[in-house]
Amino acid sequence: MSLFTSPFDPVREAALVTGAGNGIGRAIAQALVGEGVRTVFADLHEDKVVAAITAAPRPELAVPWIGDLAQREACDALLAHAQASLGQVTHFVHSASPPRREADHAMTVDEETWRQMHAVNLDAGFHLSRELARKLIAAKSPGSFLLLTSLHAGTPRNLPHYSSAKAGMAMLVKELAKSWGRYGIRINALVPGAIAAGGFVADPALARHIPLGRLGQADDLAPMALAVLSQKLSGYVTGASIVVDGGLSLTNWFAPPELD
Repeated sequence: MSLFTSPFDPVREAALVTGAGNGIGRAIAQALVGEGVRTVFADLHEDKVVAAITAAPRPELAVPWIGDLAQREACDALLAHAQASLGQVTHFVHSASPPRREADHAMTVDEETWRQMHAVNLDAGFHLSRELARKLIAAKSPGSFLLLTSLHAGTPRNLPHYSSAKAGMAMLVKELAKSWGRYGIRINALVPGAIAAGGFVADPALARHIPLGRLGQADDLAPMALAVLSQKLSGYVTGASIVVDGGLSLTNWFAPPELD
């Protein structure tokens, strides 16, 4: 039997995906239900979640949840909803992130925008990961988590709130992978490049900087996400940051922002 025939065990495994209403989170959540994995589609916008589930290959395996992960009580409500709907969650994908604006550079980004970006990306990512891990450790069950970071975790982007949040997530992946590896819980990062989806409005001119010659799409990330999440395919991979960028990270085209 091929390794790729059954990458997941739908009887034992279930998933929670944040940011599942659009972009990369949506593509990953849809791919998971396509593999038979019961999955919570969590997002801030109900209409986007409904549309994502309706378009999924097996919508009957999808569970919607709507809320703002910048609020701790919402994170706890999501965990309770996932537990009630699916039982033990074995796979977690954290793709939720507030939209970003080019105008929010170092001299203009306000306190609330800074707080929201860190709260959703880093704080919620840590809290949700830790609480899901507690249950897996107590049950002596393996798990696989995937946090969506960015090339700008290590490269300036003129958006300090965004880059610093993603840099924190990149180190969080390493910390959690080291802490929980002995319990069979794997934590990895998926590092997208210029993906024309979600909160990123891609300028087609960026394609000239990409060795593969085109902007990425959310569906370019989903196969790699499933491969890394799968215990069967990637059971010896943890603490890794897997770049999916068409080669964009081989160059850096950003100039400093105009301050006037």
